[in-house]
Amino acid sequence: MPNSNKNDQTEHYFTPKPKSKPKFGIIQTRLRGIPFKFLTASGVFSKKRVDLGTKLLIEAMVLPESGHVLDMGCGYGAVGIAAAKLNPNLHVVMVDINERAVRLARQNLRLNGIYNAEVRKGHLYQPVEDILFHCILSNPPVSAGLATVKAIITEAPKHMVEKATLQMVLKSKIGGKRIKKIFEETFGNCTILARESGYRVLMAEKPDNTPANKSASQKG
Repeated sequence: MPNSNKNDQTEHYFTPKPKSKPKFGIIQTRLRGIPFKFLTASGVFSKKRVDLGTKLLIEAMVLPESGHVLDMGCGYGAVGIAAAKLNPNLHVVMVDINERAVRLARQNLRLNGIYNAEVRKGHLYQPVEDILFHCILSNPPVSAGLATVKAIITEAPKHMVEKATLQMVLKSKIGGKRIKKIFEETFGNCTILARESGYRVLMAEKPDNTPANKSASQKG
């Protein structure tokens, strides 16, 4: 999540067409013990290193055994690429509104030898209306405002299969309690999956709406 100049991040990070001239770089890192290499550029989030929030989400994320996984707001692709690498049985879809981030993410798929993932450009869930996901992962663009973060949470259930999870990393001091409440109001549950270095990973599960469970919840 952004922690530098807010105006710069809003204009160049969560925007379809960054205006800054691209200055490219390479990040080499290990995530969950696996080496990765990422091409980055100006105009995308955390271009010099994989930020602490993204790292925490990757280290803590709980992936399904198979199915579709969404990396919402993928940037240059660290979360989605790590998920695809960790479980080749998954099909990972990475989405970002930023056309520069989308190009970088596609290049990084090739750079890391990932064949079970794709990148789509567009605003939030618009590019993935045709898919139901078993897991949604997000390091959301907080600088774009609470309304955007809230939309990622509240619109998630209609893009998820039953018992799928939404896992989101946030700075604990930036709307932590408020976001947790939105999780609870949307899903009826929320747990803190991990907490470290001023960040926390929240996780909620879409309820199983089978008749038996509906009746049990009504009795409770």
